[in-house]
Amino acid sequence: MLYNYSTNYLTVMTFARRYLLRTFGLTAIGTQLLPIAQNNLFAKSAIEPRRLKVGDTVALINPAAFNYEKEVQQFFKVLDNLGLKVKLGEHFYDRYGYLAGKDADRAADVNAAFADDSVQAIFTGMGGWGCGRILPLLDYNIIRNNPKIIMGFSDITALLLAIHAKTNIVTFHGPLGVSSWSPFTVDYVKKVLFDGGSVTMQNSKTMPVETIRRGTARGKLIGGNLSVISTLIGSAYLPEWEKSILFVEEVSEEVYRIDRMLTQLQLAGILDKISGFVFGQCTKCEAEKPQESLTLSQVLTDRIRPLNIPAWYGSMVGHIRDKFTLPIGKEVEIDATAGTIKLLSSAVS
Repeated sequence: MLYNYSTNYLTVMTFARRYLLRTFGLTAIGTQLLPIAQNNLFAKSAIEPRRLKVGDTVALINPAAFNYEKEVQQFFKVLDNLGLKVKLGEHFYDRYGYLAGKDADRAADVNAAFADDSVQAIFTGMGGWGCGRILPLLDYNIIRNNPKIIMGFSDITALLLAIHAKTNIVTFHGPLGVSSWSPFTVDYVKKVLFDGGSVTMQNSKTMPVETIRRGTARGKLIGGNLSVISTLIGSAYLPEWEKSILFVEEVSEEVYRIDRMLTQLQLAGILDKISGFVFGQCTKCEAEKPQESLTLSQVLTDRIRPLNIPAWYGSMVGHIRDKFTLPIGKEVEIDATAGTIKLLSSAVS
């Protein structure tokens, strides 16, 4: 049988033309709808966990490094004074090298605490290192379906950011079980987690702030430990940064390392997306050879001031005795001149 190349070529080309027109037509519509869909996604309100009240039970877990039993005894007294009951995670006192047990066991304690109907909030005992190892082992469906307060800082930053990124639940950057739980710290825990007020975080008079660039800004509060945030860049466990307020803190890092980490955030495009910036405390961050180092103030001026956004240094956030409780994922307004962070609505329901 003779094959008519010309006829079939025209048939194929006609079909292809119709297919391309139909495809590109849909693509054009999709391209127009995409920004709308994205805007709706970013506009979605964060999920606020239920507020704490007297008589509630708090799960105490160790998702990162281990701590000795004597280090958290004072914390049990704090919880009792707050009118809270405590339920220890099954593996709370486990130890595996510098970790509080095997990865699977630490992750199981996180999942179990969210799934447990008798638990109303989750506090963490220790930071150190280890949360990054368990992020792929968490059941984010269980977490999403059982929104609860979860709080900590330092290495717990990884857990707080991942949970918010994966579930849209508001998480809380605040004291650990081994923290001092000073009256200042307890007061902000009460205001944010119990009272649910539109709190304004303002430094005590003994802790001055240094304005990097004046002004006010609004946005979703995102942040935590700077080195932990840096290690999560490129993973699926960081929230969206567009129009956010970034806050960071650090401990035992020389100034050049702070410079390196902020530069990494810049190169990753994160700093170009934020609306405001707050650097908390950098505890024990003195240079080994000050005469051969930039100051932290110089680094912040170099890295942050050119962004032309409100920014300041010295907020009471970090490895310090008196600290704020900050809700990750909630809309706030910052004032870089006064050095304040104001919640625009309650962070708990």
